[in-house]
Amino acid sequence: MSNDNFVHLHVHSEYSLLDGACKVSDLVDRAVQLKMPALALTDHGNMFGAIDFYEAAKARGIKPVMGYEAYVTQGSRLEKESKNGKESLTHITLLAENNEGYKNLLKLATSAYLDGFYYKPRIDKAFLATHSKGIICLSGCMTSEINRCLLNNRSEEALKAAKEYKDIFGADHFFIEVQNNKLEQQARLVSEATAIARKLEVPLVATNDVHYMNMDDAHAHDALLCINTGKHLADVQRLRFGTNEFYFKNFQEMLDVFQPIPEALESTVRIAERCNVEMTFGKVHLPKFIPPDGMSNNAYLRKLCEEGAVQKYGSLTQSVRERLDYELKVIESTGFVNYFLIVWDFIHFAIQ
Repeated sequence: MSNDNFVHLHVHSEYSLLDGACKVSDLVDRAVQLKMPALALTDHGNMFGAIDFYEAAKARGIKPVMGYEAYVTQGSRLEKESKNGKESLTHITLLAENNEGYKNLLKLATSAYLDGFYYKPRIDKAFLATHSKGIICLSGCMTSEINRCLLNNRSEEALKAAKEYKDIFGADHFFIEVQNNKLEQQARLVSEATAIARKLEVPLVATNDVHYMNMDDAHAHDALLCINTGKHLADVQRLRFGTNEFYFKNFQEMLDVFQPIPEALESTVRIAERCNVEMTFGKVHLPKFIPPDGMSNNAYLRKLCEEGAVQKYGSLTQSVRERLDYELKVIESTGFVNYFLIVWDFIHFAIQ
């Protein structure tokens, strides 16, 4: 087997603010160096780096897999209260299978900030279920709902959570994610998560939760986490990763830790093959303006202009009407009617 038998599907860049220590360009360069056919970007709670990543990957002949790692609240994302001012969020890895899925990811990430933000940009399962089309879901890292249940010896709850996500996304769009960064309890989690996958008849997928490029970068990443959390390196109680294994590994390094379940590595390639998001740049994408009362856009713009002219000049004199007719014909002939209506809509809304 070679490097084209594995694709990194859980990767954090500099856009995982004060957590990811990888530049987008470096990630793409490493994928090229290792002759990997594709690469995913799954930053924490956002898709800020999506366009940079897409363009960089396409330019280097690497297939970009668009995604992000979402924060999921067990209640409603609209609720902003908890006992201690914070709440326990779980993580889940979401990848766009197609353009519909990419649009749904954008809706999820946007709502997480605009509607669900409470310490972190959050989504909930109800909103996820209404925007799940075109998305491939990986069950997540050690802070996923399934793994947290397993860590607390709540195996039945872990199984229930896995069933719920399988129902949300569908059997062919849900994968049990396994990781082994040589952390204590990860071997047990892999074993128990594998049992859940077998019971639910869903495939496994192996990821490495990449946060930095090389093993030697672990100390610098640790310092970055301290900046993030306002802690000192000497503080033994602070948030830390615990190992230096969260780097961009090659295929052989991944095979070494997942030798008993090679199908989990093979799943990464199959997922990447399914993910086909195509973006077109250089074109204007205006929203669709729908005028009231069944009017055409041209007629509605004329109505607004005539009303504005009366307010400004008191009446529509012949000279005013002739000038207005001329200006409207220019706007119509150049195809700018929708643009003017959209700008008017923004301004009208703002001054109300």
